[in-house]
Amino acid sequence: MSEYDHEPVRGLPEVLPQDEQILWQGSPDWKVMAAHALHLRLVAIYFGGIALLGLMRGDIATAIGVSVLGLVVTTMLLLFLWGAARTTVYTLTNRRVVLRIGVALNKCINLPLAEIESANLKPLGGGHGSIVLALKGLPRLGYIMLWPHARSLRIARPQPVLRAIPDADRVAALLFKAVKAVQPAAVRTAQPERAAPPMDGVTA
Repeated sequence: MSEYDHEPVRGLPEVLPQDEQILWQGSPDWKVMAAHALHLRLVAIYFGGIALLGLMRGDIATAIGVSVLGLVVTTMLLLFLWGAARTTVYTLTNRRVVLRIGVALNKCINLPLAEIESANLKPLGGGHGSIVLALKGLPRLGYIMLWPHARSLRIARPQPVLRAIPDADRVAALLFKAVKAVQPAAVRTAQPERAAPPMDGVTA
């Protein structure tokens, strides 16, 4: 039995109204998220560098200690990201984006399409990508509540992120059309094209 068995619809807290339809559902690829959300390769290189420095100085005890610590930290982060990807469901409907997130405590965050100011796609290779959502006048979402589904370094006004999703170009195009249908006059809605401007500070 799963903690999500109570869901009337996978990834959603309630049955959708008759005039609302699911356009797409997906979850992060935990391996891609590990490489780009937390930069685990850099973490491994960091601990490896310190261990190597200890060996060069003849301090074998320090080298072993740092290596073990690095292995423990990396393993814990990998397990967390695996759990986060396993329990996360992103849902796009013709009215909103819903993030069902949380490893220990699950929660659903509803983002009406009418409140999306802009959406930027960052390709991650292999068809994967992350979509960063900038919101209009919604109450501020807690960065800790969203993480790791939040844009890095945007703590004061967090921006939700659909992280490391497969077939990201198609999802961005679906989001573009859905938001355009709700906001016909929107200028900066979604940018699924490869030529989309870079997102400074994003580590997606």
